[in-house]
Amino acid sequence: MDQENKDPKLYAPLASFHGAKPPAPEWFTRVIANEPERRFTEVKGAQIETLTWGERGKPGILFLHGNGAHADWWSFIAPFFADDHRLAAISWSGMGDSAWRKQYSLDLFAEEAMKCAEAAGLFAAEKRPAIVGHSFGGFPSIVCGALDGKRLRAVVLVDTPLWSPEQRKERREKRGQLPPPRPVRVYPNLEAGIARFRFAPPQACENLFIADYIARRSLKKVDAKGGGPAGYTWKFDPYLWREFQMGDVTQMLANIQCPVSIMWGERSKLLTPKLVEYITSLAPKGSPLLEIPEADHHVMIDQPLAFVAGLRGLFAGWP
Repeated sequence: MDQENKDPKLYAPLASFHGAKPPAPEWFTRVIANEPERRFTEVKGAQIETLTWGERGKPGILFLHGNGAHADWWSFIAPFFADDHRLAAISWSGMGDSAWRKQYSLDLFAEEAMKCAEAAGLFAAEKRPAIVGHSFGGFPSIVCGALDGKRLRAVVLVDTPLWSPEQRKERREKRGQLPPPRPVRVYPNLEAGIARFRFAPPQACENLFIADYIARRSLKKVDAKGGGPAGYTWKFDPYLWREFQMGDVTQMLANIQCPVSIMWGERSKLLTPKLVEYITSLAPKGSPLLEIPEADHHVMIDQPLAFVAGLRGLFAGWP
């Protein structure tokens, strides 16, 4: 099926706005007005985009985004915690405004997380910091908990699909059948790029003001070079997964050295009830489970206020 015949609610949710910003509620405008301090932290030769809110010395929370996303996926969530916490969000190398690398690995991403947390002052408080990882961001969160868990208060996995060994084998075989990666498309202007923005996996979005906010920060301006056109293109490295080194994350979860909570969207196509049961069997006994009603995979976008309430409840009484 070609792009023009696909459901625009799934594959082009912002196209009908023709570059205009969708109307946003007062709470969203108020929260994003609390802009983060933006800096870069060098990790293994790459500059990693690091956003921070709140005062140093207060309990820390590190927010880690998913595949193809960036640190600003948390800019409408983190400020809710800024009165009582020191907060940081990073963009993985190869994503957002962070530098690209020749090769990536899960262990390297975990090192980026911990080094950026240290540079942001999340370890300056008496209470140890927590990590909140969405989707792919949950994988390096688990590595941090397995290798440095004694330094962490807790890890919250948000709709992170941990597949069984059989499922991982099946996914590897499918990846081997996919065409090789190719350069990302260049759009003539910002509006054209925003019109092509969609979520992965594809899903409808009721909060289009959030989708627009994210989309505008997912594109970068590029000059004409090598015979290619000038315009706007996506910030992520299209070759990131070509030789990515993953490792067995399920075994790391089974051996994690800090408390874990598992959160997912009620309508998630990735975290099915069967997969939640499997992940729960790997996590420490008694790990809190939290399903967010009326949410798909991108929980913080689908139900941002319920997501904040869920995290507040977790951190108020646990661990």
